[in-house]
Amino acid sequence: MDITFLNPGVDDMLQSILAFQEEDEAAFWSEPLYHFYPQLDRNHAASLPFPRRKEYIERTLRDAYPRLEGTIDERVSRYARHWASCRGQVNAALTDAFGVDCGELFNDLRCHVGMNPIAPRFLRERRFDVFYLNSERGAVGLAIHELIHFVWFYVWNGLYRDSYDQYERPSLKWILSEMVAESVMRDPRLSSINPYFPREAGGCIYPYFFDMEAGGAPILDTLERMYRAQPIQDFMKSGYAYCLEHETEIRAHIQKSEG
Repeated sequence: MDITFLNPGVDDMLQSILAFQEEDEAAFWSEPLYHFYPQLDRNHAASLPFPRRKEYIERTLRDAYPRLEGTIDERVSRYARHWASCRGQVNAALTDAFGVDCGELFNDLRCHVGMNPIAPRFLRERRFDVFYLNSERGAVGLAIHELIHFVWFYVWNGLYRDSYDQYERPSLKWILSEMVAESVMRDPRLSSINPYFPREAGGCIYPYFFDMEAGGAPILDTLERMYRAQPIQDFMKSGYAYCLEHETEIRAHIQKSEG
């Protein structure tokens, strides 16, 4: 696998940002924008009708972009250099984890470095976003998380032959893949270069998974035992069956956590 880091331009960044500012979006996804851009008045935005709110956000951030462009371009170069130094061990670790030659997969991935504090990925387009305020180690740590998903769903799709449309939020298949990323990341070749690992350093998965329980037991502990005990394709089947069994608990916890 290989990644091309780039500044996609302000129009692309705004499209990515506004996707998490929809009218019915949970606070977990929409609120970080106001933390990182204090020039956005949260109360004023909330008082506006939804179309005018989006116009306000877009106008304010478009005005901010010229002051950030040079920094973003500089981060693109730093992230690319650090990724080049880590690429070999990442590919080796993911090859072992998934049983496919990752050196031959996804050599056309793109990482858009931009203004969105939420970092979405687009499996079909083979791209993902990284927030420009990350260090180079942080950007590569986040990139590893996304690479896990690209390979996970490549193997999953070969097993199930289902639709990539089912792999996005809020499907249960997406939820399982997000939880499992921590187990894959425990490989020392990955955890050693990810500053967000372990949990005490912030964690490499959404924090609401840390205290999630299913059937009276921590769900991450159960999935970890299953992951360690089985070949990856067997784990995909049994892990998904386990999540289906406890879907009501899982979704209730996420809904409460996301606000």
